[in-house]
Amino acid sequence: MQDLKSMRMKQIATLLLFLFSTQLHQAQPGNVRIEKSVDSLLRLMTLEEKIGQMNQYNGPWAATGPLTNDGNLLDQVKTGKVGSMLNVTGVQRTSELQALALQSRLKIPLLFGQDVIHGYRTIFPIPLAEAASWDLAAMEAGARVAATEASAAGIHWTFAPMVDIARDPRWGRVMEGAGEDPYLGSLIAKARVKGFQGKGFGDTSAVMACAKHFAAYGAAVGGRDYNSVDMSLRQLHEVYLPPFKAAAEAGVATFMNAFNDLNGIPATGNAYLQRSLLKGDWKFRGFVVSDWGSIGEMIPHGYSANNKEAALQAVNAGSDMDMESRSYLPHLAALVKEGKVKMTVIDDAVRRILRKKFEMGLFADPYKFSSEQREKTQWNNQAHRKVAFEMAKKSMVLLKNEKNLLPLSKSTGRIALIGPFVKAKSDHNGFWSYDWPDDTTRIVSIWEGVQQKLNTGAALLYAKGCSITGDDRSGFAEAVETAQKAELVILTVGEARDMSGEAKSRSTIQLPGVQEELVKAIVATGKPVVVLISAGRPLVFNWTADNAPAILYTWWLGTEAGNAIADVLFGDYNPSGKLPMSFPRTEGQIPVYYNHYNTGRPATNDSDRFYRSAYTDLSIYPKYPFGYGLSYARFHYSDVRLSAKTLRPGQPIQAAVTLTNTSATGGTETVQLYIRDLTASVVRPVKELKGFQQVFLHAGESKEIRFSISPEDLRFYNDRLQYIWEPGKFRIFIGTSSMDVKEAEFELMR
Repeated sequence: MQDLKSMRMKQIATLLLFLFSTQLHQAQPGNVRIEKSVDSLLRLMTLEEKIGQMNQYNGPWAATGPLTNDGNLLDQVKTGKVGSMLNVTGVQRTSELQALALQSRLKIPLLFGQDVIHGYRTIFPIPLAEAASWDLAAMEAGARVAATEASAAGIHWTFAPMVDIARDPRWGRVMEGAGEDPYLGSLIAKARVKGFQGKGFGDTSAVMACAKHFAAYGAAVGGRDYNSVDMSLRQLHEVYLPPFKAAAEAGVATFMNAFNDLNGIPATGNAYLQRSLLKGDWKFRGFVVSDWGSIGEMIPHGYSANNKEAALQAVNAGSDMDMESRSYLPHLAALVKEGKVKMTVIDDAVRRILRKKFEMGLFADPYKFSSEQREKTQWNNQAHRKVAFEMAKKSMVLLKNEKNLLPLSKSTGRIALIGPFVKAKSDHNGFWSYDWPDDTTRIVSIWEGVQQKLNTGAALLYAKGCSITGDDRSGFAEAVETAQKAELVILTVGEARDMSGEAKSRSTIQLPGVQEELVKAIVATGKPVVVLISAGRPLVFNWTADNAPAILYTWWLGTEAGNAIADVLFGDYNPSGKLPMSFPRTEGQIPVYYNHYNTGRPATNDSDRFYRSAYTDLSIYPKYPFGYGLSYARFHYSDVRLSAKTLRPGQPIQAAVTLTNTSATGGTETVQLYIRDLTASVVRPVKELKGFQQVFLHAGESKEIRFSISPEDLRFYNDRLQYIWEPGKFRIFIGTSSMDVKEAEFELMR
């Protein structure tokens, strides 16, 4: 018996050497050597070892979910009962845990995952702010920096990008996504996946990306996080799934389930989403991880009776890895033995996980992402700060600029900086960011950024005025006195960094506390006032919007916030951002989004309200529409010119406008193309974004901007979920926002 056991161990050792050696060859998805290695390893694994690969635990340090305490966690790692860990960062920690995993019988390395949402060491603008840049290359570059820094700290896998379409700014997680439009959201999803995954799996500057949350999490009822979602399959396919499909087509490594139920079935246990669509129609070869505890959360949903039933429903539906619900490890083996879960289901899940570990090169070198030298090199990479600085400048949106108050002169004698964000540091990082011990020196405040811009002899005055929250007005008098001493005022207001994000839904999205009262007090001084708004979502600030002469929406911009804001304020950078979400006038107007359907009684303007689809006490228009954003330059659009009035398959038509910079300042304009299908077998949106181009024009320069339109651009899902185009008349719109456009018509023929 001992001889047989010894022989078996030698066979395992020989095979493991073979498996590890395959990593010396190029490791690409679908690589034959990897597939053979995965199959060989699967044959060696016991059922318990397979289930171990499907189990993910939080590290014994900081967490992004409810803390858990496993007294035997390290023993489970050593015995092969853990396939992945999250919230374990740094070369030392990842190396220590990887060493424990290599004490297991088959020495299968761990995957280390982390929420690297908008930067790791260098914090970039929040994703919604980056989306306002409409600059896909810049967003890819930002994700590339985040991947480089995170991978140097031993991280293999980021739980990003979030690609949920969101039409309700009360939902706190709008800050993580790309806004309300599926076309723009799909392009951004691809850009971020490419940025995170870089040159490909196995490159030590790349991390595996994760498209989340699958699916329709952004449509939670009432904007309340984790809430139910109920919608037609046509709306699901038309609005909420396109960015996920785009991520899959871009080669994203993993998907993450959503917390919500979709039409009565929790997404984590939804076979239609995971089996039929993702792994079936879309032929996705990566693996699906649950969100934190979402398998076990099917119990309070009322879908599962207990953790065993939750494990059964989740695994059969296609959830490959259990993040922190403790459902798979205790129950899957029994479910297999009872015949309720087929071994082929287990093998498919484990094969998907092992494939990624091979592709990442972890079998050849489990410590390849744990280099102390690389970690040290990337810790204060100044080149990365420059990328973040450029991204931050592109992310800001100029909402108002009466009498060309902006840009400011650097020789202004006395400038008052007032408000709770003037000298703030960590608030600029926003939610889903890391706190580092040296943040007080690394993060650039608005005060520091402005101070560096002023010419010698200029004076900078300061008053806080009020806190972000609360009703304390005792600082108003000092703020008013400070404003009266200055030639102009820069006033900062907005949200604290923990007011938008996961579990941060708000019923009221007005400026918090007494901040708008402070704005009123400062505007009443008669001084020119520039209002900066720091936030993670669209806010409601009607009095400020109507009465402040200049407004710059700065979102949460990250490490380089102060420098970027100062560059825009003083004209070293001409703002070019465009809103990726419509801004409502009141919470009662939510949801408000540009690509809505018409009714049988559409309101055509604010005076047209009799028996029309409109509120009697509110404008039909958002405060600021999707695609809106001003510049220090002024752009004129000519009428739309079409190369033909009819469009046929194989014969695309060209739509063109002449764009002219009529100002004395060079600037970048994002030219937007929208389409409307005037009559179809199902009602169509009043506008749909179908293209955009970013163009820089020097003062006085003109350029023809052309878009090509084919029947492929006009496809939609009909009532039978067929993705088709139909002949008929279409309207085309080209302009500076979804509301400010020039238009023309053409007809699509068969």
